Amino acid sequence: MTIQSSMIVDKDFKLAEVDPRVYGSFIEHLGRAVYGGIYEPGHPTADENGFRGDALQAIRTLNVPIIRYPGGNFVSGYNWEDGVGPKAERKRSLELAWWTTETNQMGTNEFAEWAKLAGSEVMMAVNLGTRGIDAARNLVEYCNHPSGSYWSDLRISHGYAAPHAFKTWCLGNEMDGPWQIGAKTAVEYGRLANETAKAMRWVDPSLELVACGSSGSGMNTFAEWEATVLDLTYDNVDFLSLHTYYNNNEDDTPNFLARSLDMDQFIDSVAAVCDYIKAKKKSRKKIYLSMDEWNVWKSQGSSRAEQHWQVAPPEFEDVYTLEDALVVGCCLISLLKHADRVKMACIAQLINVIAPIMTENGGPLWLQTTYYPYMHASVYGRGTVLHPLISSPKYDSKDFTDVPYLEAISVYNEELNEVTVFAVNRHLAEGLELAVDLRSFGAVTVIQHTVLEHEDIHVTNTRSNPGTVLPHDRGTATADGGRVSALLPKASWNVIRLQVNG
Repeated sequence: MTIQSSMIVDKDFKLAEVDPRVYGSFIEHLGRAVYGGIYEPGHPTADENGFRGDALQAIRTLNVPIIRYPGGNFVSGYNWEDGVGPKAERKRSLELAWWTTETNQMGTNEFAEWAKLAGSEVMMAVNLGTRGIDAARNLVEYCNHPSGSYWSDLRISHGYAAPHAFKTWCLGNEMDGPWQIGAKTAVEYGRLANETAKAMRWVDPSLELVACGSSGSGMNTFAEWEATVLDLTYDNVDFLSLHTYYNNNEDDTPNFLARSLDMDQFIDSVAAVCDYIKAKKKSRKKIYLSMDEWNVWKSQGSSRAEQHWQVAPPEFEDVYTLEDALVVGCCLISLLKHADRVKMACIAQLINVIAPIMTENGGPLWLQTTYYPYMHASVYGRGTVLHPLISSPKYDSKDFTDVPYLEAISVYNEELNEVTVFAVNRHLAEGLELAVDLRSFGAVTVIQHTVLEHEDIHVTNTRSNPGTVLPHDRGTATADGGRVSALLPKASWNVIRLQVNG
């Protein structure tokens, strides 16, 4: 038995161009994200810099446009000067965010070098927890000024003649969180962020700056924090950050699969606050959104290493199921549905820590279920998001009403003359017949219908069984002129790529 759904896609109903940075990610000095993840001297695939080649290859395949670094909670106690200069002279320090020992063998210059190899830009973060204006402006000078000043010449002496030219910078991290080193009130943070932003821009006027929103929509500070911070920083920042994580710790799959509706509401609420401050200030400037931490995070209960002061202990190494991959897919669709406002987003994190990519120290690499919707969206979701008109049967869950079984969006890549439909069938027992009306494009042909599915929604990929659940191209999509028909299997992620012929 199957249920019916439909989708009308008109080439003139344009929402927005996709900013490729919406497919960004995040690497923090946390767990094995850096040491044992991207950096492992002595690994069989490591290059002369100690960068793992297998990790670089898996990340290049994702086509990650931007990566946030170095945190995260870590940045609020980080002295960036400890991570530059000759490695033999770098000190080991007690890292208070995660109660580990930081060796500082990977720092700003190494990450800049690694990011180039990965094909990614860097979204740099400054410490507004224990530090402030002076350290931030000095870091900008070190990274971006060509030469002729103390900090730029120091970078040159460290072997990096050309400036890194980092464009995008985060003004701290989750500064309303009581877990944060140097947590602040909205007024304290807003004043500091504004003055820091001014000084950073006086060093490099080309910077894009991201102010911290509250740490999540469930915080008592939300959304007064957003309003206060923007009131104090509006003229000197470009983005406001959002962070959100989801899990199925209650073992309620229908409710879990509906979590992207929470993301929709979260984005709409923050955008409304931004527009309120815009109206209050009678400004013509629009603040855009950076969802620079989002993912499925199941192990939130344990926040720090069990044994203090280890070096890169395994932390938050969640093993992801098919249902986790479906939620990631729904969240990617949610981000695309808000492409007019969300211009950057970072799935947190990229490797080993709540990540789509996992490694074994000294051993192999494998890909989690969540790798695939992220990769499909990043590779095929470039172009213009089109407003779809969707008809789908719905269901109610514990926290949500009127949840459509069909979650979908379409992206038109005019350069390639392709339309891609991303679709999730949330139904756990029935296939979903999807009829897509694309007649405004004329005739189309199906290039590929890729499906991620499995009989067991709790199935995982592991080191010993890395290929248990993999996408296949045996989807049933067919085209007749400007109409496309496809069966979306129960509990499945689908990518339908269409060539426009008309």
